[in-house]
Amino acid sequence: MRSLRRAVPLVVLSCLVLAGCSSSGSHSGGDVAGKNGASAAGPSGKAGSSAPAGSAGKIPVGAGPQETYTVQQQSPAGSCKYRYEGGEPLPDPKCTPGAISPAVTQANLKTTICRPGGYTKGIRPPDSITGKEKLLNAASYGYKGPFKDAEYDHKISLQLGGDPNDSRNLWVQPPDPGHKPGGGINNKKDPVETKLHTAVCSGKVTLAAAQNAIATDWTTALQSLGLG
Repeated sequence: MRSLRRAVPLVVLSCLVLAGCSSSGSHSGGDVAGKNGASAAGPSGKAGSSAPAGSAGKIPVGAGPQETYTVQQQSPAGSCKYRYEGGEPLPDPKCTPGAISPAVTQANLKTTICRPGGYTKGIRPPDSITGKEKLLNAASYGYKGPFKDAEYDHKISLQLGGDPNDSRNLWVQPPDPGHKPGGGINNKKDPVETKLHTAVCSGKVTLAAAQNAIATDWTTALQSLGLG
């Protein structure tokens, strides 16, 4: 027993020197929040957690629908880069990994995203909030095109249980290739979201599978689930 008591201080001292005894750990989306200069907490101040989501790893969990929304801090100007697959724009996975709402689960689909009469209208942040965020996010991505051609898009759409106002789930989506400048918003991602929503509500795929697929790559989401 005496030798054990002597060993404990040595372990503690070694831990302090190596700075390796912190109990905190990182999770998907944590580094992004740090780069934004904010914590992973959503509008309500609750810290985000993570949920299993297949091959995309862990998708961050946002604060969910709020009675009052606030403008969310965005990544530093120029720090985010668009990716392109077949000419179609995709968000930077470091800046915009996606975030899901804790209010939508596989168990409550019939009373949330699949309920008659719709779900998204009542939880969508107002233009007074998203308009300001869109300007800031455009700077994050270096978007220089006409704003009326770019959609401030939920990476994981609201109809798939995406978080309404988590900065990790929103990005300025440029228009599709060949789009006429000034022609307004027109992209191929929206039909993909609708088909995934239909598949989830009909029981063809699970909510988690649909969220994972679109968070990984919206251009291949349908094919990856056998829906294309």
